[in-house]
Amino acid sequence: MSSACSPGCGAEAAVDSLYPWLKAGHLVALISWMAAMLYLPRLFVYHASLAPGPHAAAQSETFKVMERRLLKAIMTPAMIATWIFGLILAWMSGYYAAGWLQAKVVLVLAMSGIHGWLARMVKDFAADRNTRGHKFYRILNEVPTLLMILIVILAAVKPSFG
Repeated sequence: MSSACSPGCGAEAAVDSLYPWLKAGHLVALISWMAAMLYLPRLFVYHASLAPGPHAAAQSETFKVMERRLLKAIMTPAMIATWIFGLILAWMSGYYAAGWLQAKVVLVLAMSGIHGWLARMVKDFAADRNTRGHKFYRILNEVPTLLMILIVILAAVKPSFG
C-alpha cells in the first residue's frame, strides 16, 4: 500500500469533511446559548415582580430552581460549546486574522461577560439579595439581543474593515 496521497484524500479530506459538522455544532450551541440568554432575564422580570402574599415564597423558590437549572444545565454548557466550536472553526478556516472575526470575538467576549453578570444575578436571587426592580430586567433583556444581532451580521456578511 502506497503512502502517497493525491490531493483531496487522507487527513486533509477528513478535516474538510469535519468542518460542516463542527459548524452545525457551533450553530446548535449558539442557538441554545442565545435562547437561555434571552429567557433568563425574562425569568428575572417575573421573579422581581412577585407581589408580597401567602404564595410569594413558594413562587420565589420555583423561580430560583428555574433560574439555576437554566444557567447550569443549558446556558453555561452551551456557552462553552459555542466557544470551543467557534475557536476550532476560526482556526480551521483561517479567518482568525480577519477584521470581522476579531470584531465578532470582541462582541462574543462582551456576551460572555453578560453571561457572567447574569450568573451573578442568579446567585443574588437565590440568596434573596436582589435589589433591582422588574424594569431593570426588562431593559437588560435587550442587551443580549443587540449583541446577538451584531454578531450574526458579522458572521453572515463578513465585512472587510479597511
